[in-house]
Amino acid sequence: MPAWLNDAVFYEIYPQSFYDSNGDGIGDINGIREKLDYILSLGCNALWINPCYDSPFRDGGYDVRDYYKVAPRYGTNEDLYGLFEDAHRKGMHILLDLVPGHTSEEHPWFAESSKAEPNAYSGRYIWTDFWIKSIPGHPYIGGETPRNGTYMLNFFKCQPALNYGWRSPSESWQCGTDHPDALATREALKDIICFWLDRGADGFRVDMADSLVKGDDEDKSSTCEIWRDIRAMLDRDYPGAALVSEWSNPRLALNNAGFHMDFYLDHWYNGYHSLLRRVEDGIDRSYFRKDADSDIQLFLQDYLPKYRETREHGYISFITCNHDTPRLAPRLSDRELQLAYATLFTLPGIPFLYYGDEIAMRYQEKLPTKEGGYTRTGSRTPMQWDEGPNLGFSTAPADRLYLPVDASPDAPTAASATGRDSLLELIRSVLTLRHHEPDLQADGDFSILHAASGDPLFVYSRGRRILAVNPSGKVRTAAIPGLKAGAVPALLIGSADVSDSQLTLGPQSFIVT
Repeated sequence: MPAWLNDAVFYEIYPQSFYDSNGDGIGDINGIREKLDYILSLGCNALWINPCYDSPFRDGGYDVRDYYKVAPRYGTNEDLYGLFEDAHRKGMHILLDLVPGHTSEEHPWFAESSKAEPNAYSGRYIWTDFWIKSIPGHPYIGGETPRNGTYMLNFFKCQPALNYGWRSPSESWQCGTDHPDALATREALKDIICFWLDRGADGFRVDMADSLVKGDDEDKSSTCEIWRDIRAMLDRDYPGAALVSEWSNPRLALNNAGFHMDFYLDHWYNGYHSLLRRVEDGIDRSYFRKDADSDIQLFLQDYLPKYRETREHGYISFITCNHDTPRLAPRLSDRELQLAYATLFTLPGIPFLYYGDEIAMRYQEKLPTKEGGYTRTGSRTPMQWDEGPNLGFSTAPADRLYLPVDASPDAPTAASATGRDSLLELIRSVLTLRHHEPDLQADGDFSILHAASGDPLFVYSRGRRILAVNPSGKVRTAAIPGLKAGAVPALLIGSADVSDSQLTLGPQSFIVT
């Protein structure tokens, strides 16, 4: 396990929306370089950058045309190498986004694979052996290439699925995971990984990590075997490199596949969803909503078994949001966000802060889709830096921006969000404390001290520290054995009274004692 992960806090950057350094209306690599000190000032010492490779951008860059080349809109490979160097000088680490399951239909591999004549890339993608043959259970395309066959898609029409084999081949056109074609795809993926690690990347966030092997791989054991093979390569040749999976199944991703981290994503049935986005019959019952009066039980019932079964193998990563998920503002108030982020940043594992969430950037409703974003587009708008033109994102005319900035007269910005009680300053305080307190970092011990059905008060310990959150609008009290009166809080939001073996927390309050 890379030692640097224990104290890591990540900042996710959607590069086209972060900062435009050259005035063309689109964020770029050099824009990220210019803002490293800002990111570090938040307490984030690591970055995850969404795909910055050459692409037709029909799915925001997740349709890769060249894994080895930075998209010209973002700059050059040399700019990215410079970003690695700048970050490392500041003690920061950078993960790139790895898209292993599919490419763009414009990738040279696919151009070769589409030819009628057999060649070295004929088996790089999943093809049937006849031009109208279907692929049951999977989307597919026919009639667009010289090849006599249809090809499988992973997501959009522009994203043909790469061939890692089938768990149990049942058709003549399917191959097993140990077939030379499937192994060639795996080795090509390793080559991409090594290329960027050799040039300064510190690892990868892996898109759709569970989607490699097709067929009856419901338990994902064959897909896990591929990732274990890649993890073995990293442990041998790049022991400081890290992988985080878009899987949201830590038992498989961490225990079986060998990932270092796995995202706890917003799936409607899970514990993370119950904290922040639990809307039922039009009523928001999310735990951190002041008026929801919900308890922490739904979260713990889902999270605790996952945490206990995986803590020896890797880390569960909480997110504030991401490029695929609606932002929490304006649905949650600043105080509700403060309580939520203070809790997420002090639970075990490695947290990820989505750009702009530190200033409560708002989800923008009703934007036209951009580069395959659809309903996700509203979470991908430009970062809001100051009150200048385009809120400081770019000097380009407003009609040339990648997406419009928030037009509200009270749009939050980084420059205006620095008051003592602001969300931004709260995040800085929490993350400063986390970096100074090993008990609050990824590996610190974790225990539940109070979590009662019908009671919103949640009290937990991280090593010697006792933490509590009361998201409700009423005073809440709990008996906490061993709690001592007179302790000065290391962090306090709202109000609290600490007496011997009893904790009273005011409405919408959080404490670290």
